Amino acid sequence: MKQTSLSPKTLLNKVGLDGFLLALLSLIVLAYLWPGPGLMSGPASLGSLANYGLSLVFFFYGLRLSPKELRDGLSNWRLHLLVQAATFVLFPLLLLGVKPLVPQQAELLWLGTFYLAALPSTVSSSVVMVSMARGNIPAAIFNASISSLLGVFITPLWMALFLSADVSGMDTSGIILKLAVQVLAPVLVGISLHSYFGGWAMKYKKQLRYFDQAVILTIVYTSFCHSFAGHVFDQLTMLQIIFLSQLMTALFFIVYFILSAVARIVGLQREERITLLFCGSKKSIVHGTVMSKVLFQQSAAAGIVLLPIMMYHALQLLFVSRIARRMALEVEAPPPIQRVPTES
Repeated sequence: MKQTSLSPKTLLNKVGLDGFLLALLSLIVLAYLWPGPGLMSGPASLGSLANYGLSLVFFFYGLRLSPKELRDGLSNWRLHLLVQAATFVLFPLLLLGVKPLVPQQAELLWLGTFYLAALPSTVSSSVVMVSMARGNIPAAIFNASISSLLGVFITPLWMALFLSADVSGMDTSGIILKLAVQVLAPVLVGISLHSYFGGWAMKYKKQLRYFDQAVILTIVYTSFCHSFAGHVFDQLTMLQIIFLSQLMTALFFIVYFILSAVARIVGLQREERITLLFCGSKKSIVHGTVMSKVLFQQSAAAGIVLLPIMMYHALQLLFVSRIARRMALEVEAPPPIQRVPTES
């Protein structure tokens, strides 16, 4: 019998990994072994290039965002409110609830986890997973897009409650100014140019996605270079890292089951329920990484802050992809044959 060999990409997908995640892990190792390039300063340094790339990421995002599609998607307002409430209210409140239990030596890890909780939902992977599970794709596109836009405003507001000059490396007014210049202004410029260049941006969406990933990888590398050089990770034990991974797993499933219960209570249809579950439980590593460049630009602790985001990103890919496959099989599978019971 002829055996079929699986490609490396297929094997990685089967265990919930992808090339981008492996690249992230590789650059963390590289930052540990060779932090020098990430510590350099100057207009052509990696840190400066990451700053330029950050603004371009949000500019291209605004360029792909259609104001007309956002207006047309407002009709399903109940579903949209549930998704955004899960993203920007449920997640942060869950993390605020455990803050009194966090010991002082783990405050940075909690801050990173709370930063994760304050982030918007993903765009591309949410839509892909909703499509795979046969959910409401237009609603997924709308919620992912509006979530990313709202996150530009809401995430910094949540973080302003806990960021101090010794953690972020700057005062709150400086953060607001940098967000306005590096994040908000590029988004608004991109949206204003959508009617002219939106078609071009959609045509080259795949290439722009690779650009996004390149910027993320650069920011991750430089952040971890500063963290390793500042010996920030010396205060972390293996037990804390294991506990963090368990916390990320628990956070995902707590939110997922709460949203499942809410969907049943309000009587959402199957397609809407899938959109709520997938869009409401996911977090954007793109926004988390690029906005950390503004919020924690001068802090050696940026690497620790990014650690929960990368863990949650890997876990959500693993869990949601398997759940989506199972939901797809429920639709595709033929109805079970009803057996007539035999008389005894």
